[in-house]
Amino acid sequence: MDIILILVAFVFGFLVKQIGLPPLLGFLAAGFVLNAFGIHGGDNLKEFADAGVLLLLFSIGLKIRVKSLLRPEIWAVASIHMLVTVVLLGGMIYLLTYSALSLFAGIDWPVAILIAFALSFSSTVFTVKVMEEKGEMNSKHGRIAIGILVIQDFFAVIFLTLSSGKIPSPWAIGLIGLFLLRKPLLALIVRCGHGELLILLGLLIPLSAANLFEFVGLKPDLGALLIGMLLAGHDKTNELAKAILSFKDFLLVGFFLTIGLSGLPSLATVGISLLFVIVIPFKIALFFLLLTRFKLRARTSTFSSLSLATYSEFGLIIGALGASKGWLGNEWLVIFALALSFTFILASPLNAVSYLIYGRFHTFLRKFETKKRLPGDCVVSVGNVDAVIFGVGKVGASAYESLSRRYGKKIIGMDYDLENVRRHVASGLNVIQADATDYDFWKRIEVQGKEIKLVMLTLPSLEANIYAAKRIRSRFSEVTIAAIVSFDDQVHELEEAGVNYVFNVHKEAGAGFADHICEQMGQNEVNFPVAVES
Repeated sequence: MDIILILVAFVFGFLVKQIGLPPLLGFLAAGFVLNAFGIHGGDNLKEFADAGVLLLLFSIGLKIRVKSLLRPEIWAVASIHMLVTVVLLGGMIYLLTYSALSLFAGIDWPVAILIAFALSFSSTVFTVKVMEEKGEMNSKHGRIAIGILVIQDFFAVIFLTLSSGKIPSPWAIGLIGLFLLRKPLLALIVRCGHGELLILLGLLIPLSAANLFEFVGLKPDLGALLIGMLLAGHDKTNELAKAILSFKDFLLVGFFLTIGLSGLPSLATVGISLLFVIVIPFKIALFFLLLTRFKLRARTSTFSSLSLATYSEFGLIIGALGASKGWLGNEWLVIFALALSFTFILASPLNAVSYLIYGRFHTFLRKFETKKRLPGDCVVSVGNVDAVIFGVGKVGASAYESLSRRYGKKIIGMDYDLENVRRHVASGLNVIQADATDYDFWKRIEVQGKEIKLVMLTLPSLEANIYAAKRIRSRFSEVTIAAIVSFDDQVHELEEAGVNYVFNVHKEAGAGFADHICEQMGQNEVNFPVAVES
């Protein structure tokens, strides 16, 4: 990307970050400002943006278990939501053709349905970015939202294939042979080690798959997503996803810039875009109602719905397609871009305070729950334990083992990732599925015997640790709370939330390493000879 584009994107992203909003909103604003000054990114920026989306879809695929997409709460909710949205929103758009709004003049039923179809999707890029920043990709609501987005992406691929008029090459049937590449590719990933070779392979695999799918007449994005799904489930794929994380985030800056650079807004296009934004609460409510009807808890349904409270970049593709075929004017490209941007601006603060929203309205929202709920989405209770560890990842698992050696077996670990819980249970650890940020969990928790003495928070995000600390402190006023951070400037926020001891995980790793060596040597203190200068 041009240095001017990077500089402007950084400035706006930095300013937005200072007021507590995601930098991606600043990147959107940067695109509109650059457009206003007549600066355009050209083909290079588009290539950056496309590569960022490919890496994003590949990283999503690495975390998806195919069987999870076959659950009714995912495929049925995605399908029903899309059908209802297209019918109702399409009807609203058609009625607007009788209004005085000139941009709706000449729109017939098929075009109205086409616009509604484009607006029925939610943004994959936005949702994944929000989930990653909050450390909730593997949470129950995170997996539900990502699953719905994947189903939507499949609908998008089918539509684009049919509307383009291009028939996939007969060679496309040969893509079935990709299943034979799973073991060789995983072996190659393992042999690459942990350095730059792994990063290069993480870039090469999705880009190659995208080019292969494009060669046989299929959408490149589908290739990146499916190759990721093909490799999912292996321990090394988590490391692979982390290896390409920085590249993906950098390239996606180009994606957000291209949205702002897509056209200059006018008063009319801004007004129509805001009209479409009014529909977003309806989209949220419909997702919530459908998810609760499929036996999910109100909390899970709320967080999943809020993360899907956007329009999709797919609208831009529809706008370009409609303009090329003469169905829509070029102004609709700007309308789709503005509507997408406005929903990003709306959804960002909503997702930032999602815990508080549910905490305030949980009594009302729980009225929509069904009596019977799905396995893995029910409230749990705690037995007779002295210590609780929330977040049993690498740090949490090490803390569990250390505490069990020192204080016995009256310890319990809690994690929202069901697959992670099953692995720990299989290895003999006392770990259950629960979420420290779950308002209902803290309302219903019951402790047998003595009160809990120690709670350790090793959750993946600062916001989750802060929220959990406040809930714990309100429920157990005397308990000792310890939490981890990655940066020193986060310590004060946790202390204000009621945490007694805060540890920088990077600094403590060195101290723990030294203590471990001393214990292995059977010494409490090691006296090394001091060199004396002659």
